[in-house]
Amino acid sequence: MAYFDHNATAPVKPAVAEAVRAALGACGNPSSVHGAGRVARRMVEDGRDAVAALVGARPERVVFTAGGTEANNLALRGAGRARILAGATEHPSVLKGADVVETVPVLRNGRLDLEALDIMLTQGGVPALVSVMLANNETGVIHPVAEAAAIAKRRGALIHCDASQAPGRIAFDMASLGADLLTLSAHKLGGPMGAGALVLGPGAEIESVLRGGGQERRRRAGTENVPAIAGFGAAASLAKDDLHDAPRLARLRDLLETRLVAKGAIVFGADAPRLPNTSSVSMPGVASDTQVMGLDLAGFAVSAGAACSSGKVEPSHVLAAMGVPEAEARTTIRISLGWPTTDVEVEAFIGAWFALRRKVGARASAVAA
Repeated sequence: MAYFDHNATAPVKPAVAEAVRAALGACGNPSSVHGAGRVARRMVEDGRDAVAALVGARPERVVFTAGGTEANNLALRGAGRARILAGATEHPSVLKGADVVETVPVLRNGRLDLEALDIMLTQGGVPALVSVMLANNETGVIHPVAEAAAIAKRRGALIHCDASQAPGRIAFDMASLGADLLTLSAHKLGGPMGAGALVLGPGAEIESVLRGGGQERRRRAGTENVPAIAGFGAAASLAKDDLHDAPRLARLRDLLETRLVAKGAIVFGADAPRLPNTSSVSMPGVASDTQVMGLDLAGFAVSAGAACSSGKVEPSHVLAAMGVPEAEARTTIRISLGWPTTDVEVEAFIGAWFALRRKVGARASAVAA
């Protein structure tokens, strides 16, 4: 199986697996003061140091959570802002992360409409929080977070950035983004599932949403997931090295898109800055689920959209926000490459895509006849 679904979950690297194994071999609650507890605490703090270094933050400003979804919910619900605005292409854990979330439109290329954001922030009259993802999980489109942050700060708003898809793919840090709150997810950058983080910028503070314990400096109750955090830290330490692979992935993605477009494919977000590994591609006339199943049988793992939407039949809210007709959205798959991806796999995928289109087209012609 050639794995082309890294935006859903990136493969765990050997060093990460070893860090998790070592943590599983230790016994101790990180809140306990005895020796075993101190060993567990050291693992948590080492992970915290690595995650903080990844985004240029202070370690004590890293709040560990059970994943990116919880981190997004903590940002929206814990920041104490009465009004929340979010880009229309945000992850569902942001768009549904509070009781009321006002959506800011995006341009046809998928990038946040900064003019619309500025206008919306002049209205309302209550303290606001603006949530803008750094890179979209379906299209790879990179949003102008720093520009959005400048607008938000002029209007007295906080800025939250879900940066889950960015580490190891593009260079960034909290200072350059201007983010007050930033979400990370371990399994998106090659760490284990079950760990995420909300990173607080200078002066930002949150109120715990989970109650019943004083962990994470009283910002998030519950015993820390020591093995997952250890793996998260190992993955964070390796993520900057992955940036050296970005040009190779961009070359493979561009090759793939050029060849598919020549056979009638449509690529969404191609005229905007994007992650180097991500492509949102329509095979006109062929349903997304048919493509996913056909390519799976051919040995390729791809997605029909965000992994959190698996099993749903409605078209992507991301493509809808970009003005993509529903018929085209229902024929779109997401291809996301990663460090194990080879030139041979990409060439084979192109061949499998061509073969699937010919097969489905021939079947449709036979039915019509």
